[in-house]
Amino acid sequence: MELISGGVCAAKGFKANGIHCGVRKNKTKKDLSLIYSEVPAAAAAVYTTNLVKGAPITVNRQHLTDGRAQAVICNSGNANTCNADGVEKANAMCKLLADAMGIPEADVIVASTGVIGLKFDIEPIAAGIAPLVAGLDYDKSRDAAEGIMTTDTEIKEVAVEFTAGGKTCRIGGIAKGSGMIHPNMATMLVFITSDCAISPALLQKALSTDIQSTFNMLSVDGDTSTNDMVTVLANGMAGNDLITEENEDFGAFMKALNTVTVALCRKIAGDGEGATKLLECKVSGAKTPEVAKAAAKSVICSSLTKAAMFGADANWGRVLCALGYAGVPLDVDKIDVAFASAAGTIDVCKNGAGVDFSEEKAKSILLEKEIEILVDLNDGDCASTAWGCDLTYEYVKINGDYRT
Repeated sequence: MELISGGVCAAKGFKANGIHCGVRKNKTKKDLSLIYSEVPAAAAAVYTTNLVKGAPITVNRQHLTDGRAQAVICNSGNANTCNADGVEKANAMCKLLADAMGIPEADVIVASTGVIGLKFDIEPIAAGIAPLVAGLDYDKSRDAAEGIMTTDTEIKEVAVEFTAGGKTCRIGGIAKGSGMIHPNMATMLVFITSDCAISPALLQKALSTDIQSTFNMLSVDGDTSTNDMVTVLANGMAGNDLITEENEDFGAFMKALNTVTVALCRKIAGDGEGATKLLECKVSGAKTPEVAKAAAKSVICSSLTKAAMFGADANWGRVLCALGYAGVPLDVDKIDVAFASAAGTIDVCKNGAGVDFSEEKAKSILLEKEIEILVDLNDGDCASTAWGCDLTYEYVKINGDYRT
């Protein structure tokens, strides 16, 4: 398996596009994106656990009952959430695209991201459908990725190539996510494509399994979005035998999918609103996988730990504090903590107590752009990783006037 270019267009038969249609006032920013498969594809999705949900999620649950889809349309700038006619407008988006492309309305996945509770105007989208469809091409994954961005500062796309059934297959993805990220299923909006032939049931199982150790282990600010969604389309154009059971080919697909989702997790965490650093908490030596996951995410979610990382302050006591309220049984007297980066590694805690260390060396380690918080519980052989970012002044500034 190897990383390749192309994003959602890396897989055979997938085209994409992104344009500015007028949902957003800033005409320099794209606000409408489309991903299209030349043939109908197996489809799977996971959604936010927030009880307040964007209207597109209601529509997608209906459309994906048969496990098939052929296109994804997404706008940015307006979340289409908490609108009395939100479902009607989401359905209208699907119909507009379906009519323009000559495909069934039920084969369209719809998504929206942006301000919650803002009246949703369908007119700009209606006007943008024709140029959006006309501009579809095999090298426009980046355009689609731009069209789904809100406060993101970086394009998030990745693709890999792998082998299944003796055939070369590909999986690619794009994502948006910078703030309001603390998912318990997925994160913000992620669209993944593949040319691997796999049944809808196994595709759903692959996605639902994968997110437990990827997107569910990601947090920027502790807020679970109303519009979180991850979708996967697999059109089978690679020509491999259809994967219908959990065999070696399914394992290869799972590994490739995980490579894509982990890469997207890191990109989202590193581009957290106002963030200056990517944080990666690696917990080892846990008694169970559940303990490892809870411990890692508790550290990543700690506002005090995040603030310390922003200040390059090796305040390891905040890590121990976060572990202590993780809600899982831990033997505090066994815990070791270290900080690591490209500048080196330094032990700061052994057996639940502080050790002498160089504050100067620790500072140099924590001034790097990517920081590892290494926690060894010394109580078993299970491990987990969580991703997040530092907490900065800029985060408050961004969210203080996000709507206005």
